[in-house]
Amino acid sequence: MDWHVTFYNEKVEDETLSFPKGILANLLHIIEMMLQFGPALGRPYTESLGEGLFEIRAKGKEGIGRSLFCTLKGKEIIILHSFIKKTKKTPRKELKLARNRMKEVKS
Repeated sequence: MDWHVTFYNEKVEDETLSFPKGILANLLHIIEMMLQFGPALGRPYTESLGEGLFEIRAKGKEGIGRSLFCTLKGKEIIILHSFIKKTKKTPRKELKLARNRMKEVKS
């Protein structure tokens, strides 16, 4: 059985799909690879943020996008939160939001 991707909610889906064109194209390419090979692609595509939270690392000429996700049994990848990265480090509030949503979907 192949992996499948769902979004935490419609707002997250809209935020993700409204990334600038170049970043979105890279993100969709990485998601296609995840569907085929699973989410543990490793750098430069995905990275573990610890405690079951991971990030998709999408780049484009417009900048850097991040989609934070977790996995559930049944080969399901849930995109919890997406944002355009403006600083070197992922902002704590973005991580906190994704971790809270992860707790919710895993409970």
